[in-house]
Amino acid sequence: MWNKINKESEFLFNQCKLKNINVTTAESCTGGMIASSIVSINGSSNIFKSSIVTYSNSMKSKLLNIPLSIIETNGAVSEQTAYHMALNVLLLMKADISIAVTGIAGPTGGSANKPVGLVWIAIGTKIKVFQKKYLLNGNRLEIRQKTTLESLKFANKIITEYF
Repeated sequence: MWNKINKESEFLFNQCKLKNINVTTAESCTGGMIASSIVSINGSSNIFKSSIVTYSNSMKSKLLNIPLSIIETNGAVSEQTAYHMALNVLLLMKADISIAVTGIAGPTGGSANKPVGLVWIAIGTKIKVFQKKYLLNGNRLEIRQKTTLESLKFANKIITEYF
């Protein structure tokens, strides 16, 4: 899994460097794993601005300016929360592209409507926020790794198509 993550991180780094864009992240279920995969690359300070890891609802609201009403109405793991995470971190950090993730890594915390492995990934740009829903399987670490991999792949697709 790490080889695939490293490959996607390197592609992201090279594309950002080539296109002179920078990236920021807002992470929940991955706990900083996306940022870590990017900063493992020498020279990443040229393209990587920052990461905000917000695990609790109150910190999503406080640090990412997400109204608690959005989280209370839709849940922390929702399309709406992912959207606001991506948009707000992009604006706060004045970045060109953002990667935001929120999900249920398990093994507990899931429900019938929101099972373990449910993840929302959002990629923010200055023009649009793109979102995808994922249902991933595996143990906690595997879900976090798969979320990291899928978020990098999604960001790379957006960079390739829109920048």
